[in-house]
Amino acid sequence: MAEDGDDRKPRARTGERTGDRASGGPRPAPRSGKGGGGGRAGGAKGPRGAPGAPRPAPWRQGPGGDGALWLFGLHAVRDALANPARRKTRLILTPNAAVRLGEDVIEAAGLTPESADPRRFHAPLDPQSVHQGAAMEVLPLDWGGLEEVCAPRGERDVVVLLDRVTDPHNVGAVLRSAEVFGARAVVAPARHAAPETGALAKTASGALERQPYLRVKNLSSAMATLREMGYSLLGLDGEGETTLDQALDARPGPVALALGAEGPGLRPKTRETCDALVRIDSAADFASLNVSNAAAVSLYAATRPRGGG
Repeated sequence: MAEDGDDRKPRARTGERTGDRASGGPRPAPRSGKGGGGGRAGGAKGPRGAPGAPRPAPWRQGPGGDGALWLFGLHAVRDALANPARRKTRLILTPNAAVRLGEDVIEAAGLTPESADPRRFHAPLDPQSVHQGAAMEVLPLDWGGLEEVCAPRGERDVVVLLDRVTDPHNVGAVLRSAEVFGARAVVAPARHAAPETGALAKTASGALERQPYLRVKNLSSAMATLREMGYSLLGLDGEGETTLDQALDARPGPVALALGAEGPGLRPKTRETCDALVRIDSAADFASLNVSNAAAVSLYAATRPRGGG
């Protein structure tokens, strides 16, 4: 048996799905997120103080007494160690994980790791966590305000809005796609949304350290602010009267993509705040996409040249 756990261990199934269906033919009742589920903006890779770099959150009280969380897995821990804006308090490694991370990476972070027996890994993690012999206690990142992070810089700026997407695996996957396609931010409500956790960070595979994940008090108010900043607000909905590509062609400027979770999909207030409800075209009337897949497809479409640009 490998010392640091088996990466092939099956992950828990996620339930959030979206109902993006092709046009044409009778449509069934809305299902799973209505056409799209799900951003943190890129550009926060520089040293502390660089434009767009996240600020370490203040030490604040939380359910655990200090607001700290445990990251786990080699990718998540390595990228957090390399992030100067991440406040780190404790590092636990098996000997094999320490070798895989590298002495230089560990020393540069200024933490002295605790050595752990791979058979009795003593970090306070869920027993099902595939930690790969690496875990680190950190404080949440503070990326700054919405207007600061999402200030438009170009015609194809994109923000992802997640309306009550609570599964950390889905949010982690959305963050990973958002980083790949250069989204300005992933925005979610402060309540009823997946918080920053080890499971989310592991699924994001390092993107949590670089891709802004903003938690706002009121999602509709944040959407109104984005509209004032020049963003078009497109809600992904399987019953949308137009396709995402058509809507993007008609709007050459910055775009915010709103995606909802399974069941209720986008909430009524979120739908009303959108400039248009759109669907992801598909080859089958009853096809649907998981929220993270819908986010990836939407981000790809939104970051291509559009409207003759």
